Amino acid sequence: MSVPEGSRWPHILRLGIFAAFLLTLFYLVAVSRVIDVGRARDAIAATGPVAPLAYLAASAVLAAIFVPGPLLAAGSGFLFGPVLGTFVTLGSTVTTATIAALVGRRAGRDSARALIGAEWAGRIDTQIRRRGLWAVVGQRFVPGISDALASYAFGAFGIPLWQMAIGAFIGSAPRAFVYTALGASISDLSSPLAYAAIAVWCVTAIIGAFAAHRGYRSWRTHSR
Repeated sequence: MSVPEGSRWPHILRLGIFAAFLLTLFYLVAVSRVIDVGRARDAIAATGPVAPLAYLAASAVLAAIFVPGPLLAAGSGFLFGPVLGTFVTLGSTVTTATIAALVGRRAGRDSARALIGAEWAGRIDTQIRRRGLWAVVGQRFVPGISDALASYAFGAFGIPLWQMAIGAFIGSAPRAFVYTALGASISDLSSPLAYAAIAVWCVTAIIGAFAAHRGYRSWRTHSR
């Protein structure tokens, strides 16, 4: 059942404002770099024994406002080494996905469902139950897509938070190791750790490109 024409505009306006806010935030943080990541990293390093937890929490919030994840992961590796740093990066990634999905759900889910109608909303719910978790995992393997932006979109479509958290953990594990390991070996990029990170990145990129191509072909088939 579709929404009457007169009552569509509040939902369109709400989604438009939300999208404009995210795009503005993305430009200011990811493009213009108004936040000094290095200064934030140094401030967290000065907290002593609680630095890993402090970095996890801070980088989760920073990633949710579009600070590039590779920079945050590299900082984790630089501060805590490849092992502890990878766990800090993964914890931050899962927290960011949960925050972004929750905000997306609160800000856009009702309006999106009202605009697409009950029938399409039901179809989306069915697909989420069947493939929601693996959609999150697959997105994390596709290069060039902002994880935070995708998490906001997943939340707006109603992906459950448990699927976001588990999917982000599984899908982000390879890249978390890659960027954290590169940050840990920044002083010696010819080390075996750096080569291992580059090898994992290449494999992940190939898998992501294959998954994106397969998803596009599947979408074309269903559209026809």
